[in-house]
Amino acid sequence: MNGKKSVIDFLNSQLTLELTSMDQYLAHAKIYDDLGLSKLHEKLLHEHEEELAHSKQLIERIIFLGGEPDTISREKVNISTKPVEMLQNDLDGEYLVAENLRKGISLCEKENDYVSRNILVELLNDTETDHIFWLQQHLRLIDKIGIENYLQSQL
Repeated sequence: MNGKKSVIDFLNSQLTLELTSMDQYLAHAKIYDDLGLSKLHEKLLHEHEEELAHSKQLIERIIFLGGEPDTISREKVNISTKPVEMLQNDLDGEYLVAENLRKGISLCEKENDYVSRNILVELLNDTETDHIFWLQQHLRLIDKIGIENYLQSQL
């Protein structure tokens, strides 16, 4: 099937963001592991796997539309070794992903590509209700109980 170039180009830009998030989550997961923060390590490995699943969905759709998936490009990965900065960097990345997904949903509606739109809506729902919510929740928790208590709870 031949999809619209604008939709294929957008899907590739979203793929770049998902792959960037995947790389960042993996790096942060390994840092948490090194710090002995096993709960954060496990959660970030889970997030890495979810970003991989998002990437697979986008790749499949790009190929279906007759495009070539760009699995090379990445945005800047924001790695830290300080847990609060790590959580904030991940949250900032997810805000960018959500903003881009909203633009893509509008584009797909304009181009009458409702299958791609539905995929993006599903990704946006996961981004907002899982990734963003969890990161915001944990940053609020740090504000309430302090970083020392938070880190102890993540051992």
